[in-house]
Amino acid sequence: MIAMAPVGHVRGGRSEAVDDDWGASRARIDLDPARFGPDALAGLDGFSHVEVIFVFDRVGEDEITTGARHPRGNTAWPKVGIFAQRGKNRPNRIGLCTCRVIAVDGLALDVEGLDAIDGSPVLDIKPLMKGFQPRGEIREPAWVEEIMKDYW
Repeated sequence: MIAMAPVGHVRGGRSEAVDDDWGASRARIDLDPARFGPDALAGLDGFSHVEVIFVFDRVGEDEITTGARHPRGNTAWPKVGIFAQRGKNRPNRIGLCTCRVIAVDGLALDVEGLDAIDGSPVLDIKPLMKGFQPRGEIREPAWVEEIMKDYW
């Protein structure tokens, strides 16, 4: 068993998980003041982007997918396994998003382009560092370009 406690929660931004147009979405991540002091975010304002790991907490157990499905239910796209897509109906309901840092203020981090909704538990925040980005060419199927054309 793995037990995790959220480091904070998403405040603001969207209230519903809609598939597209996340690019301009602005939200605040409030850290849990019972666990963290303002120094927890110290230096984060020196980074342009962060990776936010969060929980799709509004996905019910009956909505979890463990096998293959058509992304977004679109039969024009191939049926692929849950681990070959980034949908919210994942076995552990974990989301990951790289978003732009707008401001750091005490225990609050303002971001743009976070595809989590208001109230989502945040498990971790990591600064985006070039050295951790993929080396070499990134390969992906054609359907991914189509699914992402309106996402941001």
